[in-house]
Amino acid sequence: MFASLSLPVLLLIFGVAAAVVWRAGTALSNTTDSLDKRFKLGEALGGTIVLAIVTNLPEIAITVSAALGNKIGLAVGNILGGIALQTIVLVLLDAFGVGKQDTLTSRQSSLTPVLEATLVIAMLTIVVMGHQLPETMLFARTTPASIALIGVWLVGVWLIGKSHNALPWKTDTVTQPTDKGQSNDEKRSTGKTLLIFGVAALATLLGGVALEESGDAMSKLLGMDGVIFGATILAAATSLPEVSTGLASVKLKDYTLAVSDIFGGNAFLPVLLALATTISGKPVLPNAQKSDIYLTGLGILVTIPYIYGMLFRPKRQLARMGIDSFVALIVYLIGAAGLFMIAK
Repeated sequence: MFASLSLPVLLLIFGVAAAVVWRAGTALSNTTDSLDKRFKLGEALGGTIVLAIVTNLPEIAITVSAALGNKIGLAVGNILGGIALQTIVLVLLDAFGVGKQDTLTSRQSSLTPVLEATLVIAMLTIVVMGHQLPETMLFARTTPASIALIGVWLVGVWLIGKSHNALPWKTDTVTQPTDKGQSNDEKRSTGKTLLIFGVAALATLLGGVALEESGDAMSKLLGMDGVIFGATILAAATSLPEVSTGLASVKLKDYTLAVSDIFGGNAFLPVLLALATTISGKPVLPNAQKSDIYLTGLGILVTIPYIYGMLFRPKRQLARMGIDSFVALIVYLIGAAGLFMIAK
């Protein structure tokens, strides 16, 4: 449908879809914050399960569509490239959301995001191991790697939920402002809040699909390499919900929710590789390209600085961001340069 459209029309569709996803992401963040309090999920658990999965609806749609259309390479590149790129969203939140007085990780009020970041590394490690397994290890449209991805993610989410009230030690917490008053989302009824959440989720899904389809068509018109497109432009487009929800969460001073959204979503994304295997009936990871495994390693590398940052909570800034964000940005830029070399 989009392939026959001209470049100006595709740019217009892309821009409108981006605006829809951005606005819907803000609504998702606001309503998730309200629902977390009403159902007593906790900011970190809400970010891990609810907000993280909903903001990844574009990736879910792309994975299902690609698996049905036998375009697995596009889905794998988007998933693994998206993990590294979505982590860099934390750099944007740190530099433009928190301000000059603090850093994003120094404002964390919980160690739960450390567990989420560790879960991301565990999931990506399974991806690397699954790539080494033979293609013949396929049973009932699943593979050992798929089972491991789903199992580890479920156990990780259970531990994250348990950590909300059961961590056996106390840490210095950051006191959040308590005089914000009652927001518009908190004044609404639970039913209306759920309705807004559902509409925003649907808008995110449809907007994400429009971004992917129009972006893919533009890349073909411009003659752009598929690997570079999937890991950069497509990953950036499908990361817009995380940018929107992250900035909204920081504005609400829910810093833990902002970080949990990113790491919770990144931990969930590899589960989509298992979904792609089941839908297509083909082992996805053994057929992954070397660029996909390269992106998996890059996703691990950009996550590590934030684990240190959330433990040490550095307040020193470089270029308006914390040291951890600065290191993650440099690592990503160097890694992205390497990706261009692989694509050539």
